Amino acid sequence: MTTAPLVGSLDTASFDANAIAIIRGFAMDAPFYAKSGHQGTAMTLAPLAHVLYSRVMNHNPADPLWMNRDRFILSNGHASILQYANLFLNGYGLELADIKAFRQLGSLTPGHPEVGHTSGVEVTTGPLGQGFANAVGMAIAESHLRSQLGSDLVDHHTYVVVGDGCLMEGVSHEAASLAGHLQLDHLVAIFDDNKITIDGALDLTCSDNVADRFRSYQWNVIECGDISQDCDALEKVLLQARVHVGQPTLIVLPTRIGFPSPDFTDKHAAHGNPFTEEHIARTKEVIGMPNEAFWAPADIVQQHREHALSRCKVAYSDWQNKSAKKSNEIATYSNTDVVQKMSSVLPVFGNDESPATRVAIQKVLEEAAKVLPQLISGAADLTGNTGAKLSGEQAFSASNPAGKQLYYGIREHAMGSIANGMALHGMVLPVVGTFFVFADYMRPSLRLAALSKAKVVFIFSHDSVGVGEDGPTHQPVEQLASLRIIPGLQVIRPCDGNETAAAWMQALSFDGPTALILSRQNLPIVTDGSAVRTGAAIIRSVDEPDLVLVGTGSEVSVCLEAAEILASRGVSANVVSAPCFSLFDSQSDEYRDQVLPHDLPIIGVEAGVASGWEKYVDDMVSIESFGTSAPGAQALEHFGISASNVAERAIQLHS
Repeated sequence: MTTAPLVGSLDTASFDANAIAIIRGFAMDAPFYAKSGHQGTAMTLAPLAHVLYSRVMNHNPADPLWMNRDRFILSNGHASILQYANLFLNGYGLELADIKAFRQLGSLTPGHPEVGHTSGVEVTTGPLGQGFANAVGMAIAESHLRSQLGSDLVDHHTYVVVGDGCLMEGVSHEAASLAGHLQLDHLVAIFDDNKITIDGALDLTCSDNVADRFRSYQWNVIECGDISQDCDALEKVLLQARVHVGQPTLIVLPTRIGFPSPDFTDKHAAHGNPFTEEHIARTKEVIGMPNEAFWAPADIVQQHREHALSRCKVAYSDWQNKSAKKSNEIATYSNTDVVQKMSSVLPVFGNDESPATRVAIQKVLEEAAKVLPQLISGAADLTGNTGAKLSGEQAFSASNPAGKQLYYGIREHAMGSIANGMALHGMVLPVVGTFFVFADYMRPSLRLAALSKAKVVFIFSHDSVGVGEDGPTHQPVEQLASLRIIPGLQVIRPCDGNETAAAWMQALSFDGPTALILSRQNLPIVTDGSAVRTGAAIIRSVDEPDLVLVGTGSEVSVCLEAAEILASRGVSANVVSAPCFSLFDSQSDEYRDQVLPHDLPIIGVEAGVASGWEKYVDDMVSIESFGTSAPGAQALEHFGISASNVAERAIQLHS
């Protein structure tokens, strides 16, 4: 493209040329001055992004969180300058100083887009493939809400840009497969088919036929040919995808990375930051723009911002009028009063009951479904096993998007990422479940949920060697410690049904994701659940304790039994239930010293590795190896998770 930008001109061709020139200029200048970044993809996709923001997507910069806005996700988030340039041009609060501060400390333009940090960014992207799966989650949320609230209030599309790397990552297979099965026709993915990776040409590592692959997933595939620099042709194909019914759409868009650089077009070096001042100058000459860093004349920028505000003014006003008439219906999907709604129906478990905590959570969720319309629960082919089943609720499907039971299939990788997308879409509260050992399959989505403050409840059941005969491949020992060290992920391991109910309430009130770690085996009711609120509390107190026993989950009842054995041998013990370390750490020094006094020996008990316990206890009964194939009770006994062994260790510590 060599059309020269015409400053201040109002004709369409110049309007487009000015925008594309500014985007491409930023794509070169920002990484050059930051001395890091990825300009090649942003340069070649400048026309696509400009057409999406200026012609296709319904969005309102004056109300970035408009419920019925179209969502834009840059799954290949390393090309973040592409999104920042468009947010700048469209008036989302980014100014030239922010673009110049690209990738700098404290800036609004970090290396990868971060939701909640930069206005107009919908999800945090960067780990390749995650944004694509997030987009599937957003499309699921939109479909469900449209069925609940009506298409006059909810009828928007999710547009996601993906690269070769996103589609090579396995999570893309899982997410695309489910999206096709669910016929999510408000989802449009644009494949930046540049056939380049960091290591070199794509054929070095991959020979997939992406179009055929997505057709096998039951997607509508548009192979649009060489139109990546033609704004009118791009608009036509995007609108064609928008009106397609019954399938998600993949647009295969052949591009040339680094275009129109005379030095780096089609070269894998364009992916990173190899441009010098001379390379940038030569490219700007080809574009027909001034050789001026961060060129963005105020009148051109103002013209684009006014256009962005006026484009959807009528649609936005019309939606506001309709939403005012349905304000009560919209309010029922708000997360502001979920705790109040839930408190009136929260089940209480009696001393004559002994449910596994995975069974207890199912009872809690079934009550929650009666008062929380935003709840959608599901699991990775383990719906009944994990407690994520809502008895009486219908399945979410292509023909019944109103269903609240979402079956993910054996797709843990995608399930977590899809749930993040659902949560970040808004007005949906996703609950997802699988066996705890498979949290390893979900680590990227767990980390991004915490980073994004996505309100997802992750149910991980079968939480110890108590799983039994399936053996060490299915017996988690290191997972609990590894989840506890993720900043911003609230990890709760309740000891009985009442702590499980309290853990659900804590998850509702928490500003971010929660992992509930639940038992396979039945557990006696030994608490009123109050320890969850403070993270740890004394549940058995004696006047003059000789020591303290601390447990979590199924080991709390073991500690209580051990305390009785100790009492018979003349040793007095307080017992502490510690369902959530992070909540306990947030309490006052005075409270923490009261629960775990410094002047008493403290012994911890948990059916997993001891890592992380060292700051709380003097000794630890734990499992420091992989499990074994045996009935659950025998496996626990074999590894010393028993009242008799805990009592013996406590006596040794006390002596």
